[in-house]
Amino acid sequence: MDFYIILAIPILLPSLWLYTAHLSRTSIPTFRKKRICLFIAHPDDEAMFFSPTLLALTAPDLGNHVKVLCLSNGNADGLGKVRERELIASVKLLGLRSEDDVLLLDTPDFVDSMTTKWDRLKVADVLGRAFSPSVHKTNGRQAFEKAGSNTSAATIDILITFDRHGVSGHPNHISLYHGAKEWLAAVSKVKKSWQSTVDLYTLTSVSLPRKYISVVDALTTFLFGILWNMGASQRGNKPKGPRQVLFVNDMMQWRQGQRAMTNGHKSQMRWFRWGWIGFGRYMAVNDLKREDVA
Repeated sequence: MDFYIILAIPILLPSLWLYTAHLSRTSIPTFRKKRICLFIAHPDDEAMFFSPTLLALTAPDLGNHVKVLCLSNGNADGLGKVRERELIASVKLLGLRSEDDVLLLDTPDFVDSMTTKWDRLKVADVLGRAFSPSVHKTNGRQAFEKAGSNTSAATIDILITFDRHGVSGHPNHISLYHGAKEWLAAVSKVKKSWQSTVDLYTLTSVSLPRKYISVVDALTTFLFGILWNMGASQRGNKPKGPRQVLFVNDMMQWRQGQRAMTNGHKSQMRWFRWGWIGFGRYMAVNDLKREDVA
């Protein structure tokens, strides 16, 4: 009997993977016809942490327009210009329409560092200039274009970034969370309708063991997601967007996410990153939670 169980494992695990990926598309709410910004700290964050999100939301049938805003060019090792090009190559593999949908900053305010926290007010200022109704300049480039002539609306519907723990604990990741909250709190004071117009979703940080069990974590996360949304509904919470969304890569998408690293971010493929793209949970599963903004 034990022998047959062992033989069944190679069949059972891929079957559960594909089934969970299917359920995540059919049983969990998603975003349609939205203007979405993925807000990251460094080139390769989009591939190492958010590839399931990008591959799901850039699907043509959903009608979303997805952009990426990156606050540094990852110049810690003097490879900033190389990494700028790598980011463009990566996001194209992950479904973005064109390189015009990427805004990458190179400024002393946001230095790539494992020991530096970025000023949340400066982070919020970048978001304000990028997504305010008026067009602003950043490093000589126009930020995202003004959305029509409606000066009462923000130019995005959804902002996606790291949660308060930054997934890896990186202080630059954590700074994005606090800056995003600061920006949304500030604009809602000026124009209260904005608080209900822009939704902030953050990538859930998990424990170290869960980070390295790849798609095995998908079914557990899926069940928790169902319970989370049911609980919110029973409590009478009816936000504009779902309380939690889940994206699970199927096998082809998983390989595409890996290629975004191996082909896109070649300068970053050190030995330990092979373990991450092979066994890392965030290469296969993303669960995003909707943040309440005071």
